Amino acid sequence: MIQHRNIHKYIWTSHDGKTHNQIDHILLDRRWHSNVLEVRSFRGADCATDHYLLVAKVRERLAVSKQAAQRFDEERFNLSKLNELEVRKQYQTEITNRFAALENLNDDEDIKRAWENIKENIKTSTKESLGLQELKQHKPWFDEECLSFLDQSKQAKMQLVQDPSQSNVDNLNTVRRDASKYFRKKRHI
Repeated sequence: MIQHRNIHKYIWTSHDGKTHNQIDHILLDRRWHSNVLEVRSFRGADCATDHYLLVAKVRERLAVSKQAAQRFDEERFNLSKLNELEVRKQYQTEITNRFAALENLNDDEDIKRAWENIKENIKTSTKESLGLQELKQHKPWFDEECLSFLDQSKQAKMQLVQDPSQSNVDNLNTVRRDASKYFRKKRHI
């Protein structure tokens, strides 16, 4: 069992500032209980709630399959161009010409090498006819104004911790509501 000070054990503090409680928990399967290194609360983290942030440090070993690692390196072709009649005919003739050239290969050639030739021919003709698909570039939405909303929220929370009055509770709720509205609006622009 990990020993912590009481302030790191409490997850929730009432608005009067006197009542503390542990009402949030982390549930794990029994087979993973030996991997838990530490569990504690962080009072300074602003989670937009009256609860404190509960963090567990867990030892975990992850295995990455080779297929998942290779998937990110693959080129993505613009297949939507196949809906256009001219592009589709150009692609068909390109593939037909390339496979006609493959028919002249020797039968005693290695099967892996033959497969590589087929794959490269398909990729090359697809790239020439259809082109590559452009990846979506996400615009960064978090700016200085968002940072100012977070600072206001943090200041309102600190006022509530220092003086747990109803006016400070209402102020914190108002600031958080305004910040959430602004963040939602900013993300969907």
